[in-house]
Amino acid sequence: MIDFSRNYFELFGLPQRFGCDPGSLENAYRRLQTEVHPDRFASGSDQEKRLALQSSARVNEAYRALKDPVSRAQYLLSLNGIDALSETDTQLPLEFLERQLERRETAAEAAGNKDSQTIASIAEDVRGEADALVDTLIHALDDDRAYSDARMRVRELKFLSKLAGDLDAIQGTLDD
Repeated sequence: MIDFSRNYFELFGLPQRFGCDPGSLENAYRRLQTEVHPDRFASGSDQEKRLALQSSARVNEAYRALKDPVSRAQYLLSLNGIDALSETDTQLPLEFLERQLERRETAAEAAGNKDSQTIASIAEDVRGEADALVDTLIHALDDDRAYSDARMRVRELKFLSKLAGDLDAIQGTLDD
């Protein structure tokens, strides 16, 4: 079974860095799930079954957290004592918020006009900005250990991820 005192990176045997190799994460996840999957302990004692279930749940939780860039950055910051997505601190730069508001207004207008090309273009811009933020976070978290700067970038990335998801949903309704 797994050691529940280990952090998610240690659990998967990965370096504690934001710049995470997706293939290594996937391989470590599959290996661990094979080891702790509850089906392997179907004939075990009740305690073994319960521990296998808890271990499998922990592995799934760790995988979900490390697979998603927002969650991975948030988790890495939390390991360093920083709450990146505090509900009491939602401040973002005004120019960032204005740009997102403009994008949402343009997307709403395009959706009303059934203009899927404009939605796709906005989504591409948002993803490009999100990719640039991921690169910024790799530098801030892994190279500089600039946690306060990274904290703001994580909030921006979360905002962009939500916007990208919303744009995908709009695009889906237009494609139907």
